[in-house]
Amino acid sequence: QLRLVESGGGSVKPGGSLTLSCQASGFGVSSFDLRWYRQVSGKERESVARIASVTGYRHYADFVKGRFIITRDDLKMTVTLQMNALTPDDTAVYYCYARRANNEYWGRGTQVTVSS
Repeated sequence: QLRLVESGGGSVKPGGSLTLSCQASGFGVSSFDLRWYRQVSGKERESVARIASVTGYRHYADFVKGRFIITRDDLKMTVTLQMNALTPDDTAVYYCYARRANNEYWGRGTQVTVSS
């Protein structure tokens, strides 16, 4: 069983930055696609960023392009989301996600609040 634990959430003012980290345990993640999702209360969970296994191909949702950067370290078994130029619209619970074939895993999430 792969376990994912997010950290780094918190409160920040508009224009600020936060870095989220997701630590995996259980077994290696090098063959997993890794993603960050977010969810606002009452709304559907939405994909924020994705980084593929092997190739390291990155894909971002349009609403974070140019502001967020996703990276992975397969030796440390982490995936990180650097978030810059945050706005109140980025306020949400952010979830780490890993997928390989038909197996998928979620973290429990970390709250990010952007407010003046």
